[in-house]
Formats: sequence, structure tokens, C-alpha cells
Amino acid sequence: MPGLTPTAPAGPPPGPASGPAPVGPSPGPSSGLLRDRGFVTFWAGETVSATGVQISELALLLTAVVTLRASAFEIGLLNVARYTPFVVVSLFAGVWFDRHRRRPALIASNAGRALLLGLVPLAVLSGVLSIGLLYVIGFLLGALTVVFDVGSLSYLPGLVSQRHLTEANSKVQASYALAGIGGPGLGGLLIGILTAPITLFFSSATYLASAVSLILISRPEPEPEATDETPSIRTLIGEGIRAVFGNSILRNLATQSAVFNLFENVVTTIFAVYAIRSLGLSAGHLGLILGAGAVGALVGAALSNRITRLTGPGTALRLSTLAGCVSPVLLLIPRSAGPVALVILATGLAVHGASLTVFNVNALTLRQGITPTRLLGRMNASYRLLLFGTIPLGALLGGALASAFGLRAALIIGVCGLAGPIAWIPFSPVFALKNGYAS
Repeated sequence: MPGLTPTAPAGPPPGPASGPAPVGPSPGPSSGLLRDRGFVTFWAGETVSATGVQISELALLLTAVVTLRASAFEIGLLNVARYTPFVVVSLFAGVWFDRHRRRPALIASNAGRALLLGLVPLAVLSGVLSIGLLYVIGFLLGALTVVFDVGSLSYLPGLVSQRHLTEANSKVQASYALAGIGGPGLGGLLIGILTAPITLFFSSATYLASAVSLILISRPEPEPEATDETPSIRTLIGEGIRAVFGNSILRNLATQSAVFNLFENVVTTIFAVYAIRSLGLSAGHLGLILGAGAVGALVGAALSNRITRLTGPGTALRLSTLAGCVSPVLLLIPRSAGPVALVILATGLAVHGASLTVFNVNALTLRQGITPTRLLGRMNASYRLLLFGTIPLGALLGGALASAFGLRAALIIGVCGLAGPIAWIPFSPVFALKNGYAS
């Protein structure tokens, strides 16, 4: 299921993050992004790898559930291993990307992820796959994903101009949604034919394709801003943290999202096991239901700009928060795998996906737009540290709740916890915003 990743609204933050981000190269006003070869190449690679991500997440999960017969608690530990690098690696990745070119690290991280995914089927064929090995591979995959995500968020604002940034983010989000539509269904089909571990070979190839697309971008990446000073790593990390927590809007959005992600991952950890073992869904049905969430995300990506223009950013964020937090209640209604149950589950995830994408497109554009280029890496890393730091806690909590109280009781607790971010609406300044995002 998609996660809520809100970012900062308009208005210059105090301290080191004041002022708009410098604009990068872009085609002329009449040409549009689709005639920008650099962006289109980047976008194509993101689209292909996003499909691979969807397939690999389902395949890794079912490798643990079906091949290794892992318990709900072990699934929680696997998610802990995958997301712990967001806490351990994020801040250092942010410092790196503010002092070096971003594209080489993006290429290397994709190549590394391709290699790691390829190790799983090889381990199965060799008879050496264990849940412990899956934890190690999950941790390393998570570390490379942190590097790629922080670098990608910081690279895109230099690839397109400020006026095209919302459109660029919408197109990338739409690709993620399209991948989510086809990826789980294709993954379920491939898993049914090839088994989950062997399907990971396909996902590995998509990461290689993404690496090649980045290599093919001909537009030179600017050198990072040079300074006469050589501040310590601690100073650089502190500057990125202040860029987030020194801004009341960023701070409110980040803390709201941290609470959401905590309970989103309680639900995510439990839901697949609950759907297969308690409701009796097949891998194909599970893929179709997850695909419905991606259909909703695609609709959200297509409508996000229009919704924001009609309502203003504050109202768009408020409505998407309400819908995103309440819609998972539908997951609690079905008690079997019948056709009506599939429709209810698919509807819940579709509304959830659409709401979160509307939120994410608006929030991500804000975060990129108000932060100077020299701070983008560290700001993104600091923000994501809080945002994703609760994910392993949620995964561990989900597994522990399922072990202690059973799958359904744990799912109910997670769904109730997802209503928590609604409490931010009355006091968070972001929900009162009426104007656009320009700094």
C-alpha cells in the first residue's frame, strides 16, 4: 500500500532553508516536458524500474510467506531489515548528495539492487536460502534504496525548471501508479508460473534498465556549489535537520506523516498474511487488489493539479488526509475471499491510493521548491529520516501485535491508528494555505 509522504507548503522557511531553489535547465515555455529528452529518458527509466519494484516487493514477500513459510513476526522482522537503513543511512546519504554529483550514485545503486535481487533465486536453486539471508538481502536493498531515493529527489529539480517541477512530479507519480496497476498483477502471474524467487530475475533486469536510462541522459549535471569552508559531517547534518525542523510547516507535515507511516506499516505487514491465510486469497487475487490501489493512485496523479487549482493546497491536503486515513476501514469488512469481498478490498485500497497520491504530489513539489539546491540532499534525508524511521517500528509492531492477538485484531489496531494524522488538521498551518506554492 502506498505511504503518506507529505512535504512542505509555500512560504520561505527560516534559517538556512530560506529562499527558493535555483532552477535547472529546461526546455522553452512552449515545448513542455515531453520534448525534454533528458527528463523523458529519466522518466522512462523510473517507469520501468517502478514496475520491477512492485513485482519484487510481492515476490520477496511471497518468498518469505510461501517458500520459507515465515510467520507474521518474521515478516515484520523482514520489513524492519528493509527499512532500518532509512534511519541509519539517510543523513549520510544527504550529506553525500549535497557535496557530489547525484547521477553516478543513482546508477550505482540501481546496479547494486539488480545484483542483490538476483542472489535470491540463485540461493533457492543452491538450496541455501534462509530467512536470515533474506534479512541481510533486505537490509542491503533498503540501504541502496535510500541512496537512490534521496538522490533522485535531489536530482530531479536540477533536471527540470521550477515551473515544470509540479508536472514532472505528477508524471513520475503517475508512472509509479501505472507500475502499481500492472506490477502486482504481472507479479502474481509470474509467481504462479515461475515461483516467487525465480520471478526476482525479472525485477533485477528492470533495475539494470533504469541504470542504463540514467547513463543515456546527455545533459551534464552541474557541479555542487563550492565553498571555502570544510564543515564537519556533524555540522552538515545539523544544517539539514534545521532546514526541516526550523520550518513549522515542514515540521508539522513530517511529524504527521511519521505517525501515519507507523500505523500504515502495521497494516501493510499484516494485510498480505491476513489476506492469504485468513481470507483465503490467492497470490493472483492479492496482486489484483494491490493493483486496485495503484489504479486509485493513477487517478490521484492525473487529478492532483486540477484539485489543487480548484481548492487551494490547504484544502487539497486536508481532504486527501481525511480520505487516506479513513478508507482502510473497508479492509476490515470482508471475512472471506468471495467476489463481494474482493470488490470491497479493492475499493478501500483504490480510495487510499488516490488520496495519498494527491497529498504526495503537492507535498513533494513544495519540499523541492522552497529548498535551495545546496540543501536538497540533506533536507530530503532529514525529512525522510523522520518519515521512514517509523516504518521499521510499524513493521515490528505489526508482527508483535499479530503474534500476541492474532491477525485480525492486529489489523483492527493498525486501521484505528491510521486515523491519528487527522488530529493535525485543526492546528497545522499547512491546512490553512489558500495560495500557490511559489516561494
